[in-house]
Formats: sequence, structure tokens, C-alpha cells
Amino acid sequence: MREFLKTLGENYRILEIEEEVSTYLQICEIMRKYPKEALIFHNIRETNMKIVSGICNTREKIAKAMGVDVSGIIQRIVEATENPVPIDRYQDAKNFFEVSKKPEMTELPVPTYYKKDGGPYITAGVIIAKDPDTGVRNASIHRILVLGEDRLTARIVPRHLHTYYQRAESMDEPLEIAIAIGMNPATLLATTTSVSITTDELEVANNFQMGEMSLINCETVDLEVPECEILLEGEILPYERAAEGPFVDLTDTYDVVRQEPVIQLSRAHYRENPLYHAIMPAGNEHKLLQGLPQEPRIFQAVQNTVPTVKNVVLTDGGCCWLHAAVSIQKQTQGDGKNVIMAALSAHPSLKHCVVVDEDVNILDPEDLEYAMATRVKGDDDIIIVPLARGSSLDPSATSDGTTTKVGVDATKPLDKKEKYERVSQTL
Repeated sequence: MREFLKTLGENYRILEIEEEVSTYLQICEIMRKYPKEALIFHNIRETNMKIVSGICNTREKIAKAMGVDVSGIIQRIVEATENPVPIDRYQDAKNFFEVSKKPEMTELPVPTYYKKDGGPYITAGVIIAKDPDTGVRNASIHRILVLGEDRLTARIVPRHLHTYYQRAESMDEPLEIAIAIGMNPATLLATTTSVSITTDELEVANNFQMGEMSLINCETVDLEVPECEILLEGEILPYERAAEGPFVDLTDTYDVVRQEPVIQLSRAHYRENPLYHAIMPAGNEHKLLQGLPQEPRIFQAVQNTVPTVKNVVLTDGGCCWLHAAVSIQKQTQGDGKNVIMAALSAHPSLKHCVVVDEDVNILDPEDLEYAMATRVKGDDDIIIVPLARGSSLDPSATSDGTTTKVGVDATKPLDKKEKYERVSQTL
């Protein structure tokens, strides 16, 4: 992460916050004032560590970490997820970290972001684990609530880590894990990609890093982790649960309180003067890291239906989760509606999808509104799908995520294209 911060400073403004601030609410208050800036907090009241935030809060910064421009992000993710690169560089934790000690979570500047939060939350923590049956490694980002000096609980959704934990619990065994905080943004992005349970996300990250990635051998657990600022080792205990939440999720609303597994820590490692990465819940960094990796899934599904798809974006206003815009080169009159159905199927949480022609900039909300204003006839161009599975994060959905989905075909009719020609683009 330190090398990327240097690159970031050469290309973007980094705000250095020198005044003393508290991890309780004050950090979040400043983050909200600067939603697209990178921030470094130098003077944290509760600890001697610094906080870094906003290193992934724009598409431009993410593209910079991946070595592409914004238009190349989707294809770069597709290439990396389809071609993971095995890692053959390893070093021991004692040779990488300057401090190794028993866990004391009060040493870390873990913010409490909002007043009703369940407590201090680690929001940029990547949990690394291995499948108890196959030994396949998984790396995934989770929100993690601090319960005490050496105890945590994490929201573990029913995906790969959840499967690993269930397998371990069925054998009455704990699941060994490591939690990495403060890493290269490309590595962090790789841990959010949607890959099969047999694919190692760290090998996807190694593709992003051109095969030059090095892993660290943990001390008390049989795991290897990416280079990071802070490393916590431990295990998820079988059968033990704790209340997790409330927590502000993507939609800027509180998620419900759940009973989630308990993590018992065994060791902590820090770099010298470690940089703690904090992601503000419902902020741009949160939205992009969770939503952007879903765009390639939508793109590929749409491409199978309409090969001339140009781009896909999960929009900022849709929390990078609920709303998609798709740009296509229309070839047949039904293309727009076929794209809508493919997109809604590819990303089950998607609620609204608008399809536009390639002359519309889908990264520009004003341009999208223009297309809907001038190219949509409600009775012909809007598809409504009631009682469909959506996102449990949507406040308007039922408790199980059931909602109504809407598709808008804002493409030009092929037999009247000249009527919709944008004069300003032809001058």
C-alpha cells in the first residue's frame, strides 16, 4: 500500500489531516466531507497509528492500481479472473513485520462510524482461509466487529468462506483464518471478485501484479497472506455466535443485527508505523469495491446475448449495486430488452437497468437522463418484473429481498435513427 500511496500522491491530491481526531464518529465526519479524496489521519487520539482512507474511492484510482485506464477496468478484471497466476514467492512473518505480539485490539485505530453502530468496525479487513476439505485458499473482504482485545465477529454471507466454516464446524473444528489490513488496492479488489470456489483470489491478485506478488507465511496458523500493514491471526470458533450489527451498508441505511460466528485471535503483526486502512460504510470506496467487480459478470452475460455491448456500469446513485446502465451498439430492434433480461439475471441484486446506445456516456448521469427523456415511450420501452429476487440491502424490498424490477430500453428505434441524431455530436 505504501508504494501505491506514493503513486497516488504523484497523480492525485492526498489530504494530510494533522489535527487530533477521535476514532469515535470524528473520523467518519471528516471522511464524509471529502468523499473522493484520499486522506491520511496523522494524529489519532486513541492510538499512535495512522489511518488511511479513500485510496479506492474513484474509478480513476482503481484503474491506476491496475495499470489501465477507466475504460479498461472490466476487461482487465475478466482477464485476471480467467487466468489466475500461481504464486511462488514466500517470506516469513518475522522477516516482514517489525512488531509481533499478542493481540490487543485497542492498539488499532478502529473507527466507530455512526452513532447506532454495534461498535468499532474493521471495514478493510480481508479474511484468508483454506477449505478444510480441499485446501483451496480463499480471500474475501468482510465487515468485522471488535468485541474485545482478542475477540471479533464478522458478517459472513453464504459464499466461499461461509462454506469453509460450515465444513469445519461439521467436524467440530475451528477454522484457521488470518485478517490482512492495509494492502495494495489491486490485491484488495481481487478479493472482491466473483470467482468459483476452486479459484484462489490471491492468484487473481497475482495476475493484476504481473506475477510479482509475494505472500507471507503466518506464525500461528497454516496460512499465507498478502503483504499488508497489519496482520491478525486466529480462528473462527465452532458453534459460538455473537450479535453483529447494527452496521450501515451500501444503501446508507442500517442492516439488521444477526448472530454471527466469533473469531478468537492468537497473534498480531504490524509494520513499523503501520497505516490502518479504513473504508467509510456507504462511502464511495465501499460502493466501488463491492459493486465494481460485479460489472464484468453483467458484461459477460450481456455479451453472450448481444455481442456488441460496449460498457456496463453500476451507477453511483444506485449505490453501485441496485442500478445498472448498459451501452450497446444496437443491431436488431429487440436488443435492448434482451440486454435487460440478461443483466437482471447476471446480478440478482440488480433492481433497475437502463440500456442506451453507444452515443450516450453511461458514466454521466445527465446523459443517461437525456436518453431516458428523449428515447423512452413508457408503454413500449419499460419492462416491469414483480415479485423477483432482489437485494436484502434494498430498504423497499421485503425481508428476503423480494422486490419489483424495472428495465428501461432507452435505445433509438432502428427505423427512425435519424430522428434521434444528436446534432451537437455531429458539429
